[in-house]
Amino acid sequence: MKILISAYACEPGQGSEPEVGWNVVREVSKYHHVWVLTSNCHRLGIETELESNPLPNLNFVYLDPFGWVIDWSLKGKQTQKWVQFHYYIWQIKAYFVSYLLYQEIHFDIVHHVTYVKYSSPSFLSLLPIPFIWGPVGGGESTPKAFYKDFSLHSRIYELLRNLARWLGEQDPFVRLTARRSILAWATTDDTAQRLHHIGATNVQIRSQLGISQEELVKLANYTMPLHSPIRFISVGRLLHWKGFHLGLAAFAKANLPDCEYWIVGEGSEEQQLQIITQELGITEQVKFWGSLSRDHTWSKIGHCHILVHPSLHESGGFVCLEAMALGQPVICLDLGGPAIQVTSETGFKIQARTPEQAVQDIAKAMRCLASDPELRLRMGHAGQQRVKEFFSWEIQGFFLSELYKEVCTQR
Repeated sequence: MKILISAYACEPGQGSEPEVGWNVVREVSKYHHVWVLTSNCHRLGIETELESNPLPNLNFVYLDPFGWVIDWSLKGKQTQKWVQFHYYIWQIKAYFVSYLLYQEIHFDIVHHVTYVKYSSPSFLSLLPIPFIWGPVGGGESTPKAFYKDFSLHSRIYELLRNLARWLGEQDPFVRLTARRSILAWATTDDTAQRLHHIGATNVQIRSQLGISQEELVKLANYTMPLHSPIRFISVGRLLHWKGFHLGLAAFAKANLPDCEYWIVGEGSEEQQLQIITQELGITEQVKFWGSLSRDHTWSKIGHCHILVHPSLHESGGFVCLEAMALGQPVICLDLGGPAIQVTSETGFKIQARTPEQAVQDIAKAMRCLASDPELRLRMGHAGQQRVKEFFSWEIQGFFLSELYKEVCTQR
């Protein structure tokens, strides 16, 4: 079969959206002939990888509107300021390029992969072939009860985010994309509800994340310490909606004097989190490691026992899969992507009704896991098995291959 994939973000080794795009197209190309539309900013990384590991069924078409390329390696505010506008007009150009390609190649299916965002359109849905949208996310919101712990700046951020999403839903091209999708994948329950609301009829829930066999082999080299203090760890950008302040408050409430709490990442909330740590009287037990490379992050996770990921709105949560692959239980809120990944067998999913209730329940889970090594081991093994069965990129690729065949047969 001949598959056309829209992957604005697509590059190996970059993490986040580019990693999702790259792994999807790589795995699908093992079964079908694949053409990928992506931005020129990923060209060097893709071509370097293909020189070392050729994929004969994989063809890339690089394009950008008006020759305007946004470099993903420059992740400053000026870059992020324009990226969403660039993405929108990139989609328009992608349609005209894809239409000419379709007349020449006659694709069987078109699949939008990245961005993983439901409130922006994919103009490739206008092509006269079956269109698959997603997985897409972004329909998740911070529960309003948690706003009271935010600064004014953070509250404004949340309100503007909700407004931007609402405006996106009013875009007639977003609604057209939803209506024309033969299948719309949502990363979470919240996004599934929004997709139904804007007109998608066939909506299913599926995570956009995966781990490759190479990564699983690497992760297997990091073994959990046996004779050290029990360590909790949180990993991610230090932003208000990541909820690390909840993790710190819960750690203090759990009153575990022989345990440690490590935090990996950097961001605008770092200073505030350090102030909270001092106010809670847990400075001696908490270590801020700053921003680390992926391998060093895995090493830090491997030196800990339990991942704490109290994110308040997130369609993904890749670190949860990494911790599960490392054999660690996960404590997360029962929200967004982490709620899809984590089960009662692999960790604790905490209800998010109020900050006080969430802190109380996270603390209870911390005490439970810190005092029960057999439970940690059992949940860790269950997590590893779940990642292998449901979140392997190889399994994702085979699933997509069979799905494409099924869609074409139904057509």
